[in-house]
Amino acid sequence: MYCENNCEIADLALAPTGHQKIEWVKPSMPVLSSIHERFLREQPLAGLDISISIHLEAKTAYFAHVLAAGGAKVRVTGCNPLSTQDDVAAALVDDGFCVNAVHGASAEDYRRHLIATLENKPQLIVDDGGDLVEILHEVRPELGERLVAGCEETTTGVHRLRARSAASQLKFPMIAVNDADSKHLFDNRYGTGQSVWDAIMHTTNRMVTGKTVVVAGYGFCGRGIAKNARGLGANVIVTEVAPHAALEACMDGNRVMPMAEAAKLGDIFVTATGCRDVITKEHFAVMKNDVLLCNAGHFDVEVSVRDLAEMAVSSCERRANITGYTLADGRVLNVLGEGRLVNLAAGNGHPAEIMDMSFGLQALCVEYAAKNGHTLEKGAVIDVPRGLDEQIAILKLAAMGAALDTLTPEQYAYLNGWEV
Repeated sequence: MYCENNCEIADLALAPTGHQKIEWVKPSMPVLSSIHERFLREQPLAGLDISISIHLEAKTAYFAHVLAAGGAKVRVTGCNPLSTQDDVAAALVDDGFCVNAVHGASAEDYRRHLIATLENKPQLIVDDGGDLVEILHEVRPELGERLVAGCEETTTGVHRLRARSAASQLKFPMIAVNDADSKHLFDNRYGTGQSVWDAIMHTTNRMVTGKTVVVAGYGFCGRGIAKNARGLGANVIVTEVAPHAALEACMDGNRVMPMAEAAKLGDIFVTATGCRDVITKEHFAVMKNDVLLCNAGHFDVEVSVRDLAEMAVSSCERRANITGYTLADGRVLNVLGEGRLVNLAAGNGHPAEIMDMSFGLQALCVEYAAKNGHTLEKGAVIDVPRGLDEQIAILKLAAMGAALDTLTPEQYAYLNGWEV
């Protein structure tokens, strides 16, 4: 364990491999690179302390470098103990960042790392799932005395922010980055769709073709997971509680049924609901032998590993990142990544090309918060300004060699008027 200058990571000697990973992703992140160049020139974040809690891997590290290029002092931690890559954390420390994150940290150590990341009393935060916000409200509110605003990366975090704001319990403005089109239409759908199956196939070394895959939840993440499963040759069942989402799943070619029925049929289960107790003991009781249980939601509450552990007569590590739970009748149910976010707990997260857009948008939103935070409504959840959202899409299109048509003045007038 390396502990020095308010940092705590696994091993500074791992830094060379971490540097390799960071350098590898840069060519696939042209949007973020263009922002990096502008930030170096303009220094829009000069003198600001920024604390970020995001899955700590190579793309996140490059994002931290971009914020630093804008003049900020950046503190970094993870947002899930199993998604931290120790070599990337070491590379950031080697580059002068203050980092508190260790892969596989206990719940107590993970919480301590989050608090340490806020001890500089930042003016801005970037959160992923709401852990920093929770600490600044419930645990160490004094650490938020200089806070101007923040950004939230993921669906679960935005849901929690909106609930807190509706109850008048949010103390500062937060920008809902997840809800922007440049984020959820691409990160949640294409990023999750690919990275979940990358992680499952690499971790298990099993085929998806011909299997029955049960996807719980048909939001943008669930749509991407189901689409890629169909593309890999799986028979897909979707479980949903929202009528329109369920109807869309049907029209996309999936079977739709309650989890109580799907549990009897599935070979691979992937939850992506943002809710808790989606798969519980009543479902485990009827599952086939040797199924795979995976979670793609932010928190490890969707697959009730606690229920499964209570039902099991024994458990063991069957393969790296796979725990097998043996039930009294001899069936073995396999949990990937301890029921945590499978694409990061057992994989490398979203492709760099996707995170290019997400972190590019985050960088622009951090800049927006730095310039306008004092004028934003206190305790409000703020939508990403449409201009920033479209700027990311335009930059990405240019990087992909694509170009847009433009409206003529007559077309613009036609679309914005009522005369034929």
